[in-house]
Amino acid sequence: MPVDGNRAAWDDASLKHVREYDDLLEQARTATLLPAERELLGPALASAPEVVHLQSGHGLDDAALVRAGARSVVGVDFSAVAVTAARQRAVDLGLPCRYVVGELPGAPLRDGCADLVYTGKGALIWLPDLRVWARDVARLLRPGGSLFVYEAHPAAPLWTWDADEPRVRPDRGYFERSHVNDSFPARGAVESQATLGEIVTAVVAAGLDLRHLAEYPDPFWRPDDADAAAWRGRLPNAFSLLAVAR
Repeated sequence: MPVDGNRAAWDDASLKHVREYDDLLEQARTATLLPAERELLGPALASAPEVVHLQSGHGLDDAALVRAGARSVVGVDFSAVAVTAARQRAVDLGLPCRYVVGELPGAPLRDGCADLVYTGKGALIWLPDLRVWARDVARLLRPGGSLFVYEAHPAAPLWTWDADEPRVRPDRGYFERSHVNDSFPARGAVESQATLGEIVTAVVAAGLDLRHLAEYPDPFWRPDDADAAAWRGRLPNAFSLLAVAR
């Protein structure tokens, strides 16, 4: 994986977080988790967990996690631009969140520091080896702690954005190892691909107990001006996973 090229592309995309700082600050004041996230994370958040958010991006989900009950959040992202903007938002809002720049896997955090590891939406595509990532997650979790993933479905990159009917892109395949991102925000970056089976196997092989796996027809993100037929209930576009450390 061209890590340096991807970091440059993501730093460039993250400048949007700087240009739209005031707007994102207002969004952070009222940010909430998605309904499926609130339902699945309810028990974990009820105990005021210490959260590690891997690939934290703009940090709006961190504000939502605190609002939902998290005691604190540590965000890790490989974009210094994203980290700087998120850090300033946390200061402006008085949130118990801190941010560090770090390449994953290999989060620059101590072992057993988290009750909950939460991944940024659109995170797994930047990880060429999910087995190593899952072991890193297991290292960060305390016994009984949870890993929660809400992500784009591995099949989602196959769908075209045609409005009339769902189609499979002729230049993509489910079992490919990578593809070039040709849409906002990280246009030109190389995304890794993994099947749903490979994701689950990596988590289980790391010693985590799978407690939940679900697929959803709605994407977690879509451009404001697009309404693809592939998003209208017939195809998988997102999934959630919850696993617990022994």
